[in-house]
Amino acid sequence: MYEPNVVGDWHEYDEHAGLRVRVHRLEAAEPPRGRDDAAAGLTYFSVRVTVENRGARHYGIHLEDGQIDVRVGPDGEAAFMDWRNSQFIEGFDVYPLRRATAVLYAAAPEAALTHVDVQVQLRVEEEWTDRRLWAGGIGVQEASAAAAPTGSPQGSLAHQVSAFLRDQTEPGSA
Repeated sequence: MYEPNVVGDWHEYDEHAGLRVRVHRLEAAEPPRGRDDAAAGLTYFSVRVTVENRGARHYGIHLEDGQIDVRVGPDGEAAFMDWRNSQFIEGFDVYPLRRATAVLYAAAPEAALTHVDVQVQLRVEEEWTDRRLWAGGIGVQEASAAAAPTGSPQGSLAHQVSAFLRDQTEPGSA
């Protein structure tokens, strides 16, 4: 089992030299074209998915609805995805030393936003990559700063996620 990325981390694809992706800028944000009626009573947030090419050749990439799954809360319930306001990457050639970014708008109960998981499956040159997961949350940095002194690696989200997964895979753990 692989460990999930933390929101903000880059993930490099071994099968596509120089191509990497990251999920970042997870923040509370209102959608640019107004709220969807189906999201009444929910808190909107946005997340960005950036694909960067650090290799020597260009890649044709697709990152559309259905290739990104957003789950919230400790039980991993689906967030409401506002497809009308989201901006995807559809059939774009990413040349060396260039980036392309998708911006997604979603909504969920405010209490669930401390746990946000974003799963991405990129399509490169009509070939599907493996799914990868990024874990984070809105307000997590403020919460961990109160629990641990500033600068302490023990209070970082990355450390907490790694410790949790390590505990789950050790023999005799519940």
